[in-house]
Amino acid sequence: MAAKPTMLTAEGLKNLEEELAELKNVKRKEIAEKIKVARSYGDLSENSEYDDAKNEQAIMEARIATIESILKTAQIIDESETSNDKVHLTSVVTIETVGTDRQMTYKIVGSGSNETNPAQGKISDESPVGKALMDRCVGDVVEVETPGGVKAFKILEISK
Repeated sequence: MAAKPTMLTAEGLKNLEEELAELKNVKRKEIAEKIKVARSYGDLSENSEYDDAKNEQAIMEARIATIESILKTAQIIDESETSNDKVHLTSVVTIETVGTDRQMTYKIVGSGSNETNPAQGKISDESPVGKALMDRCVGDVVEVETPGGVKAFKILEISK
């Protein structure tokens, strides 16, 4: 079974490649040095510095494997081929909570891409709000199941 492609923006691809280079070229050396220093303290069975460095190494290697996996299946979204008629990956969507004046603007990014960051206004196309907005038009009202109950959002604007 082929792996599901990971949809990335050009910016998301660049960020992952930079993170991978940092982990492989800088962090690996730093952690190797920590392990070397911790080994010099003697008995490894009661050496918390050694255990901490090995745990840090395992976490870093897992992150490297994750990024490499994402990059193997990455498909870059060509934003020049997209329109503002409907919500799609890379759309910037302004919505309003129905019944309030509360407006929010989100960029729709690919799930699994590690670009998702709601605090920065980037939500996944597979998040509840992102999924509800996909392929919808300006003026559409969508209902979304949220932790606070069902909320209705009206799409005010779609841009790139």
